[in-house]
Amino acid sequence: MSSSDLPMPRIAVLLAAYNGMQWLPEQLNSILSQVGVDVTVYVSTDKSSDGTHAWVCEVADTDPRVVPLMYGEVFGGAAKNFFRLLRDVDFEPFDYIAFADQDDIWVPDKLSRAHRHIVSRGCDGYSSNVTAFWPDGRRALVNKSQAQVKWDYHFEAAGPGCTYVMTVPLAEAIKQCVFGCRERVEHVALHDWFCYAFARSKGYSWYIDPMPSMLYRQHENNQIGANSGVKALQSRARQVLNGWWLAQVRLIASILDTHELPLIIRLDTSYHFALFGLSLRAWQCRRRLRDKVFFALICWMLMLKGPSHG
Repeated sequence: MSSSDLPMPRIAVLLAAYNGMQWLPEQLNSILSQVGVDVTVYVSTDKSSDGTHAWVCEVADTDPRVVPLMYGEVFGGAAKNFFRLLRDVDFEPFDYIAFADQDDIWVPDKLSRAHRHIVSRGCDGYSSNVTAFWPDGRRALVNKSQAQVKWDYHFEAAGPGCTYVMTVPLAEAIKQCVFGCRERVEHVALHDWFCYAFARSKGYSWYIDPMPSMLYRQHENNQIGANSGVKALQSRARQVLNGWWLAQVRLIASILDTHELPLIIRLDTSYHFALFGLSLRAWQCRRRLRDKVFFALICWMLMLKGPSHG
């Protein structure tokens, strides 16, 4: 049997939308135009004021590949919307599950390339670099494909969640965790970080592709955008120093009941000792060299600042 005779991989794309009419038509078209794959797009729309859900329903009336989920709930953020998609979509008919934001543009072979890598490498999860682009025409590579290290998943995602493609067994395992720990999962701020942490902590393998798979739109409404520039660095530094970052690290580790890095658990009982230990292990906690140095510095700054309950 030739490769052309093989059935196309069936992929469920989980798309979280909110007031997306300015960008959603272009994004959805780029998903439905994917080559070499059989795509079904499930759209969960946070309660909007610009007709996003009605437009999605109109598209669904003429294209059965688009499936709007029940509308009316206020999620208040992308993570809760994606967790809703993970809970409510039936994965059984599919080979892979992918995430999509509402405002990007996918290259035509984004999903088929992910499929090829997952098959050839025998991995369970896939993500990639992206090309950020701005309204003024600027473009920049967002490089997240540095070599994975022992504990990076405790402290960062595997790149933008909108590049994620996961096998159904992995996605189903995440779904069961989301159901089983629903109350605590609702407090997780970044679904992509959580999914990558789940995969790595449970022994699933992950590949980060250096080839950009999409145009990653940057605008004032980005909930999480490209980590570039002084303003982005300042914003992330504030999140770290006000306690948000460590709170998320502890929350995700507690949900996953992971013990690979006991220093995270010791943050609750021996705060300064744990941070000192983490600073000495910085090279195993982040992938990029700049981030390793920043990680160590942040640990020392948090030691000087003292515990925070934020």
